[in-house]
Amino acid sequence: MAASYHARSNSLPSRQHPIVSQIDENLNRLRASQSASTSSSIGPNLSGLQDLHECVDVLLQFPLTQQALAQDKQREMVEEILDGSLLLLDVCTTAKDALLQTKECTQELQSILRRRRGAEGLANEFRKYLTSRKAMKRAICKALKNLKHIQNKLSTPGENGAVISILRDVEAITISVLESILSFISGPAAESKSSRWPLVSKLMHQKKVMCEEEQKANEILSAEAAVRSCIKSVKRVENVQKELQSSELSIQDLEEGLETLSRRMIKTRVTVLNIISC
Repeated sequence: MAASYHARSNSLPSRQHPIVSQIDENLNRLRASQSASTSSSIGPNLSGLQDLHECVDVLLQFPLTQQALAQDKQREMVEEILDGSLLLLDVCTTAKDALLQTKECTQELQSILRRRRGAEGLANEFRKYLTSRKAMKRAICKALKNLKHIQNKLSTPGENGAVISILRDVEAITISVLESILSFISGPAAESKSSRWPLVSKLMHQKKVMCEEEQKANEILSAEAAVRSCIKSVKRVENVQKELQSSELSIQDLEEGLETLSRRMIKTRVTVLNIISC
């Protein structure tokens, strides 16, 4: 997803101030690292986003920053930023709920596989897991639409001060990282029926190959694929147990990262609310 860029004035504490430079460096690093939704990229990007929001909170402590945000002419833009931050927190909650749901189903299925010696009845348990995943993907689809709505608002041109420009840039990269996290949790969208057309079919085949490569680097999708294969052949139960265990570990890391990000986003939001309320 393309990030938005904004020209900045000199109303910051100082364009040479270390915290401003650090924010720019973090933004550029995150923009450059937007790639496939794999565990090797999601973790560092989530950690980098946490650091970015921590830097923004430091910036908001400067008196000049607070004066800039408290100006009446910036009021509308600040309120838009606050509205966007609330929607982003909702998306974070959706992602955390999706991870919790997937983790609980994963743990339950692992427990069942450990207790049962034979294959009888396992197919139904596998289907329950997949049904839960399907419901979770619908919630994520809605969250992705909300992200698109926030992104469209950010693309609206306007005369912004330096602080507002930074906050909008941070919001844009937050949208991008959250989108990649949601895609990592849910996997690629289903293929269109139009894939029966020759040219579209060829493009969809290329996309399928790319998705298969991403799946190998995505523990959650690998576990889902292993469960699907077990419905056809219960002889692969040992393999699905390994995939489920890897998926659970990946989910735990994401849960911790999203919880930390949410706390920092809330802290920033409260700081901005306090500034404009004074």
